[in-house]
Amino acid sequence: MSKTLRQAIEERRSYYAISDEEIVSKEKVEEVVQFAVKYSPYAFNSQSGRVVILFNEHHKALWDLTKEHLRPLVKEEDFHKTEARVDGFKAGYGTVLFFEDTEVVKNLGEQMPLYEDKFPTWSEQASGILQYVVWTTLETEGLGASLQHYNPLIDDDVKERFDLPKHWRLCAQMPFGKPVEAPGEKTFQSLDERIKVFK
Repeated sequence: MSKTLRQAIEERRSYYAISDEEIVSKEKVEEVVQFAVKYSPYAFNSQSGRVVILFNEHHKALWDLTKEHLRPLVKEEDFHKTEARVDGFKAGYGTVLFFEDTEVVKNLGEQMPLYEDKFPTWSEQASGILQYVVWTTLETEGLGASLQHYNPLIDDDVKERFDLPKHWRLCAQMPFGKPVEAPGEKTFQSLDERIKVFK
């Protein structure tokens, strides 16, 4: 599917109703993520972003794990709403997990003490850019996605389940799949209130 960058940016939305129908190969998804990880910018070229792609039973296990962490936190009479939302993510084709390598961030601070307090912020910014590049590029492939934040609730179990380094800090989860419902209408504030131009 060929789209211009502007089209992809405009059409990228949060899709909550997704299916596991394979409209794009797993290899293509992997290629999209590899491209994003390689070319997304990082402060001082730190390349601190880490990504895990989950398909099949691994993808489903993530959302089952998430649901079990949420169960004791939500009133029993309200849990069906939470369960339906999480099962919607589980119904997708896969999930991208975004991490930041805290060892990289810490080492940069030690090497450049003048900026030490800034590196965690720059790490978050870089992760946000990486998430956006993956999300927008998945859009160009016809996949719908959304960005979820069940961390730090699930962090330890995710690292244990997928045998990941302890110094990887989970930032976000991105379930994706074939869109089965259009996203809701998006409203915009006046750009005059958000942008100032001095000529």
